Amino acid sequence: MKCFFVIFLALAACAMPVSAHVGSPDVFLESNAGPYKLFVTVRVPQVIPGIAEIEIRSESNNVSEIRIAPMQVTGPGSQYAPAPEVAERSKDDPQFFRGSLWLMEFGSLQVRIEANGANGKGLLAVPIPAIAQRTLPMQRSLGAVLFILMIVLALAMVAIVAAAVREGNLPPGALLPAARTRRVQFAAVIASFTVMAVLTIGGLWWRSDARQYASHIYIPPEIEGNVGANGQLVLRAKPMRMTSGNPRRPEELIDFNDLILDHEHLMHLFLIRSPGMDVFWHLHPQRGGSGSFTQDLPAIPAGHYQIFADVVLSNGFPVTMIGQIDLSSATAGAIEGKALSGDDSGIEGNSVSAETSVPAEYPLPDGGRMTWERDGQPLRAGVPLILRFRVTDRSGAPAQDLEPYMGMAAHAAILCSDGSVFAHVHPTGSVPMASFELAQASLPGNPAAAERGMTGVNMNMPGMAQTTSGTVSPEISIPYGFPKPGLYRIFVQVKRAGRIQTASFDAAVQ
Repeated sequence: MKCFFVIFLALAACAMPVSAHVGSPDVFLESNAGPYKLFVTVRVPQVIPGIAEIEIRSESNNVSEIRIAPMQVTGPGSQYAPAPEVAERSKDDPQFFRGSLWLMEFGSLQVRIEANGANGKGLLAVPIPAIAQRTLPMQRSLGAVLFILMIVLALAMVAIVAAAVREGNLPPGALLPAARTRRVQFAAVIASFTVMAVLTIGGLWWRSDARQYASHIYIPPEIEGNVGANGQLVLRAKPMRMTSGNPRRPEELIDFNDLILDHEHLMHLFLIRSPGMDVFWHLHPQRGGSGSFTQDLPAIPAGHYQIFADVVLSNGFPVTMIGQIDLSSATAGAIEGKALSGDDSGIEGNSVSAETSVPAEYPLPDGGRMTWERDGQPLRAGVPLILRFRVTDRSGAPAQDLEPYMGMAAHAAILCSDGSVFAHVHPTGSVPMASFELAQASLPGNPAAAERGMTGVNMNMPGMAQTTSGTVSPEISIPYGFPKPGLYRIFVQVKRAGRIQTASFDAAVQ
């Protein structure tokens, strides 16, 4: 039994906790459930089956009850909601609710939220990637106790068999015959071998089950990048396997040909030079042949670059592929550098620094500034928060020329200095828009679910509602929570007067 614990500890040490966002497993979403604006945090369990912790904060105090339920986003069962659980309302803060749900399957799931209050009922679907992030080791103290109990039970079973053979039909007070002594010894030996065989078979089953589960641990798929003589970057993703954990739904091979548009693009590619994180490119490759993607590179400086490529599968599951590429001075010099066009953008700045100021300001190319409005409190890991930014023009007045950038008020990329955390977030949170729209399509009364025979729901989201008139507020709010302590760089992108502008800020998280 002790070796089983060692196996589990080894598996846990090798497993890197990840999700669709690399190293940032929690889901953050600020959206409307009908007439109620909610800030939702879903702490996805590290093992599946496992318990997801849901925290919901209402912007107003007119929400009296919140119910939550887990469901599939697409596929069999996505039309039928299970009986919802009632989220517990905080006694100290009536606008805060907390609940927990069992997630039983891997894949693209959703937490359906039903909010009831003074303005009636509102529904919201929060898509979440349910994945096994690691194996959980057994506590050493518990393992020691169970090992001792196993030895005691094994000896007790052998002793019971020996006692039954020795005294089963012996008259009271009679002496044990010598022949029966040999029978007792033989029975004890047979019982010992039987117990050992049972323990051995149990150990083999345990290890087999552990290996099977370990094969389901989600590892970000790798993507390979090569630059041709024409300065074109060719990206090829390695196939990955997805499993639901349900024996009736077998494992399937994902080859990344079955993708859906997210913010008007099939792929969002981020190239970030390391270790300084001083060069940042946000590009949108086009699909090439044989499952590849191609991108004409701008004039990119030499260096070692980390690759993060975001895509969304047709079932709503978001995937971040990771890779690395080295550009030598000769290679970088040979790239003619295509002019940025469309939604492509990037900056070259200073290396990341732990010396951060409050408030932090970043100069924009036209003389304006972007300010990170911090409250002076230290940033702590695992705490949901709203990152607030303000854009001003060269006179210091709130900028009036902001436009929607790929349908959003802003885009942000958050990267830890050691490369273990990457998140692509928006004013709506960490949920990709493509996943969000699929999840809303499962709500009763949603026009996007017409194929399912459903009609009517409002998909209004903070951060998107601002863009419907063609203008964007200079005050930008982005929900997020840093998953671990460390030094982070935050790249925030907005569109002003037809030009994409990028600011960067550093954050030391405790």
